[in-house]
Amino acid sequence: MNEIEIKVKAEPGVEIPCYKTSGAAGADIQAHLSEPVVIKKGCRAMIPTGLYFEIPEGYEIQVRPRSGLAAKNGVTVLNTPGTIDSDYRGEVKVILINLGDEDFVVNDKERIAQIIVAPVTIGKFKCVSELASSERGAGGFGSTGVK
Repeated sequence: MNEIEIKVKAEPGVEIPCYKTSGAAGADIQAHLSEPVVIKKGCRAMIPTGLYFEIPEGYEIQVRPRSGLAAKNGVTVLNTPGTIDSDYRGEVKVILINLGDEDFVVNDKERIAQIIVAPVTIGKFKCVSELASSERGAGGFGSTGVK
């Protein structure tokens, strides 16, 4: 298993991210709230975490939903995966959306998302007048069939 050091600054009382099992790819992060936040069904909210990262250049942190919140409550991360760039030093906030049937209450210290550390590959974009053909061509959005 590969490891890379990620420097974390946490506001008082905030737990730094942790992996709940030895095989977990994602580390849980928690809400950092002075009072509960109600996310009405069909609405979204930006939830602070009290966490700040110094990510090494060449890496990113991806913010992803927690499967339990999604399956049980219909609450997920809106811009999934969210990206925390290596040059960002502000507080990490998670945009949660409630796709469930009932309002959802986010409490302080509640696990709201998981983060994945990932290497970044930089694309070298080149403008051309034509692209090579492929079997699929321009077909998209279900063009390969249902099966």
